[in-house]
Amino acid sequence: MNSRSLLHSSVSRRLLRPVADLIDQRIERQVRSAVRRTGVRAAPAAQDTERLVRDVEALRHRQLTFELLLGPGGRGISRMVGEASLEHLYAEVAALSGDRGAAERNVAAAFRLLVALESLGVGRIAGGTMNICGKLGTIPLLDPPNDEILEIGTLYGMFSAGLVRMMERDGRSPSLTIVDPFAGVQLQPGTDQRADPTGSPVDERAVRTNLALAGPAGAAARIRHGFSEDPETRAAVSDRGYGVIVVDGDHSAKGVAQDLEWAEEIAAPGAIVVLDDYGDPGWPGIKDALDEHLKGQTRFTFLGKAARSAFLRAA
Repeated sequence: MNSRSLLHSSVSRRLLRPVADLIDQRIERQVRSAVRRTGVRAAPAAQDTERLVRDVEALRHRQLTFELLLGPGGRGISRMVGEASLEHLYAEVAALSGDRGAAERNVAAAFRLLVALESLGVGRIAGGTMNICGKLGTIPLLDPPNDEILEIGTLYGMFSAGLVRMMERDGRSPSLTIVDPFAGVQLQPGTDQRADPTGSPVDERAVRTNLALAGPAGAAARIRHGFSEDPETRAAVSDRGYGVIVVDGDHSAKGVAQDLEWAEEIAAPGAIVVLDDYGDPGWPGIKDALDEHLKGQTRFTFLGKAARSAFLRAA
């Protein structure tokens, strides 16, 4: 494979296009210089060609490093960021928060936190990169009325660890409650039960390990085993009004409807309710359930969405 075809492969275009363009420009400058000197379109000198080959090899090594850090290996999804997707997320978070500068700052911080948590933790954070950064970046900017957080469905607890850290970055003192069945695998009605792409079991030990990465607030989290629709589970954690409720459990229309009805009861005045995977074509029941819920009597006002998460405000 010659240097130009290597630099314009699908992976290199995504990661290294600016650098590849610079090398192409260097070659073109050498060719133009040779034409001016001799009047003949000649190939670059052998030593220049060798230097370009070395540069390409160095770029390949850097590419492999980026792939190991941000690629899909070991988690099933890439954490690479595209310019258009990032700009779109900035705009969505800014529309929700009313502050473009704060939106860019929080999304950037959320991305760094995502990479750090998945590098150090057990398992992964479920969801696409923009979806995760959108939730982590937006929630603190919506100024929840208190620091009580409830997450319905946690997988490995890594998102909650990130949310604790993002709230603390905003000067808050988060207190976290998690509800999850901890079935050993990720459960969703209508889907096959299969091992997680990380190879790690979904259990409370993994969650506790990841929450410890968030410091004292993460280590102090209250965890309740069970499904969110179980009366015993609800009774155990309905002892307070939550300033933030993240609904990310059963993705069926029935399951989401039940979680929204419960959220109506336990959301503090002014609370932020986040409905994950809203508008995702793979989970049509989520949007159907929210749209139907908002048609009836409700405390919730739809604020908008960011990267397939819906944000609501409780009256």
